[in-house]
Amino acid sequence: MATIKIKQIGSPIRRPADQKKILIGLGLGKMHRVVELEDTAEVRGAIKKLPHMVEVVE
Repeated sequence: MATIKIKQIGSPIRRPADQKKILIGLGLGKMHRVVELEDTAEVRGAIKKLPHMVEVVE
């Protein structure tokens, strides 16, 4: 299956608890960290909920 690289560009400080949980679920939590995950609908949905905190890296 295809993979996707995600980079955290925003801080979870002063954000709602559900947004922090989504970041942790993606394997992020610290600034400028990059993770590689499978490209699934669940991952794409989590990215769409946090467009101000994560970006897709090619």
